[in-house]
Amino acid sequence: MLYWIFKHLIIGPFLKTVYRPWVEGAENIPASGPVIIVGNHLSVIDSFFMPLMIDRRVYFLAKSDYFTGRGIKGRLVKSFMLAVGQLPIDRSGGKASEASLNTGLGVLDRGDVLGIYPEGTRSPDAQLYRGRTGVARLVLESGALVVPAVMIDTEKAMPIGAKFPKVRRIGTVIGKPLDFSRFAGMSADRFVLRSVTDEIMLEIQRLSGQQYDDVYASSVRSRA
Repeated sequence: MLYWIFKHLIIGPFLKTVYRPWVEGAENIPASGPVIIVGNHLSVIDSFFMPLMIDRRVYFLAKSDYFTGRGIKGRLVKSFMLAVGQLPIDRSGGKASEASLNTGLGVLDRGDVLGIYPEGTRSPDAQLYRGRTGVARLVLESGALVVPAVMIDTEKAMPIGAKFPKVRRIGTVIGKPLDFSRFAGMSADRFVLRSVTDEIMLEIQRLSGQQYDDVYASSVRSRA
């Protein structure tokens, strides 16, 4: 209920009026059933504008720091993140990664829509970077439909480090579903996981037109 109020009565109308977002390919999102939306990650506002252009509720896995703040501010941030469909996960690796996978599978088992950024973090320079294979595990273990959706110009509206987004038009391009049924039952094969992930990244690159660099975005950010 809170999500519906934010999307249709509070945040949604404001963002649509001010930023006039556009979308192509919205018909590629099925009306029901489990769906994994895979996309590029240019800005923190990606997770607000992309769901705005899709009729169904989209859940994202967000770092747990957003949900553990103290005081009034911490409670407000937590309430807001939950209201807009963010689910807390631990990104420290190891068993935490397995727990994150299970959280995502839980969303899909309910027949809902899960949004994932295969790069694992925001791009530091608007290029597209190597995808992490956790997305492939989710795809193969859930059997959910995979739909690529890319954001256009969100990094220009709100680059890394900015406190507030600039007013400019933002786009979402949604591609046709990807079929990975040929890899069913092979989620334990690391070569298959890499192949599926690379195929996803290739389609994201095709839709977004970004330059691709076959290294992890987190490595580039740490060097910077």
